[in-house]
Amino acid sequence: MSSPDELPVDAPRAARTAPVPCRMCGQPLRDAMSRRWGLGRDCRRKLRMRLAPAPEQHEVEQDALPGL
Repeated sequence: MSSPDELPVDAPRAARTAPVPCRMCGQPLRDAMSRRWGLGRDCRRKLRMRLAPAPEQHEVEQDALPGL
């Protein structure tokens, strides 16, 4: 017989895994991608909005560095 602390084999997978909180808001993560990132969907979306666009690349005229 199994110990009282063990879950039965037919228990749903979500019940067998420990809840993982979001690193930003602390809400429990529900899907595999969120668990992998450690962030919920909404928090990942918020972070994506905070990222600044990459600056344009352009050539700069400058003197050669001394010693090179």
